[in-house]
Amino acid sequence: MKSKQIKQAIYFSLLRFSIVIILSGLLLILFFIGVRGVKVLSWEFLTQMPKEGMTSGGILPAIIGTFYLTIGAILFALPLGVFAAIYLTEYARQGRLVKLIRIGINNLAGVPSVVFGLFGLAVFVKFFGFGVSILSGALTLGIVILPTIIRASEEALLVVPQSFREASLALGATKWQTIRKIVLPNAISGILTGSILGIGRAAGETAPILFTAATFYIIRLPRSFFDEVQALPYHIYALMTEGTHPESQMPIAYGTALVLLFLVLSIDSVGIIIRNQFRKKKKW
Repeated sequence: MKSKQIKQAIYFSLLRFSIVIILSGLLLILFFIGVRGVKVLSWEFLTQMPKEGMTSGGILPAIIGTFYLTIGAILFALPLGVFAAIYLTEYARQGRLVKLIRIGINNLAGVPSVVFGLFGLAVFVKFFGFGVSILSGALTLGIVILPTIIRASEEALLVVPQSFREASLALGATKWQTIRKIVLPNAISGILTGSILGIGRAAGETAPILFTAATFYIIRLPRSFFDEVQALPYHIYALMTEGTHPESQMPIAYGTALVLLFLVLSIDSVGIIIRNQFRKKKKW
């Protein structure tokens, strides 16, 4: 009995140690970026256009561009991902074909994002003729996060008890009415969890927008979905690798990274609040 307790204590200690290591690494990263980025943060930094080849001024176009790309990606991927998950869990006959589709979705989630960027360049920029634009970048980012949303939505739908479906059908509801009024309301919190993960990834991706949406330097805000934009991730990359005045551009890069962290955390926080509201209304 004592040996089992000792083993349990060792395992729990290892788990606690792992959590401490992970949180310490996260806090170290936040501290490193925060100390270097907070020096340049100001109202002017957030609201002004870049000046003098991005050696001064603000990052407003990059903030607006990141917001447009992220929202566009979610608007494209969320409905498509949820409908795909509904079909796979509620309508498709569970057999070898569905298993292959799920394997393909899981493999897509592990594909390097630069591959999606090349796909977006070939399909959206060249084939459909959207050019390097917000639309091309948002669609490409939508495809990047689509596997995550599908898998999270599938898991959320599968958690809903089968008895809920059977009771609804027994009362005379159609299949679609059952899904819309019974299954989806009870699965919405899990679906939103996948969406939150997708938002974080979409906002932080650099490679896909490198080929499809981002530009190195711009001094105006986008006027349509067919305009190219600055984006915070690519802005950081450009400042750190292509700048000709590193002594003035590196602080701006750290400030941009800090703003990107705050933007992602803010969007995620809104999503978490909405998800928690749905959880409170959960019917089981």
